[in-house]
Amino acid sequence: MPKIVDHDERRREVLTAARRVIVRDGIDAATTRAIAKEAGYSNGVLAHYFDDKDDILLSALRQSHQRIRDRLTRRVQGVSGLAALREVLLDNLPLDAERTQETRLEVSFWSRSLASDHLAEVQRSEAAELRAAVRALLGEARDSGEITTEENLDDLAEHLLALIDGLSLHLLLYPDRLTRVDLERLLLSTLDRLTR
Repeated sequence: MPKIVDHDERRREVLTAARRVIVRDGIDAATTRAIAKEAGYSNGVLAHYFDDKDDILLSALRQSHQRIRDRLTRRVQGVSGLAALREVLLDNLPLDAERTQETRLEVSFWSRSLASDHLAEVQRSEAAELRAAVRALLGEARDSGEITTEENLDDLAEHLLALIDGLSLHLLLYPDRLTRVDLERLLLSTLDRLTR
């Protein structure tokens, strides 16, 4: 009797393996051979599901972004304005093992995106979605009187996203200087200043 293969599951396994290789060894080490070995498959299996290495890497990034979106949707269910903004921003910081891996994956793609228009476009599209969410939540918070700042909300959204990126990168690069507790404190103090 022929073996029944769950193609969607096999594809997910390859993408999970790709993420593990990127997070553990860096994006340059994420060769098709290394990914196949990590997944326990041959290069031929990868070729059956993906066009090339870039297709695997991009699919892994998109899968990570979808997981983050799904988690955020659950976290902000039933909340709006400042409370939802707090959840969205905190969720984008590497405050636990899962989000640290997501941040390492994301940061690994930054330099590669500078040399690849296609990858850069995916990054920009995903970043624009997050920026739009942050900007909308800032608007809700100001409209409801939760924040009192007169600052331009587009500028404020950029400031908050730059803070998230900077704090995340600093934690990865300088773990002896910053802790996860520091990141949360710094973000929350920034949000608290908006309410004064």
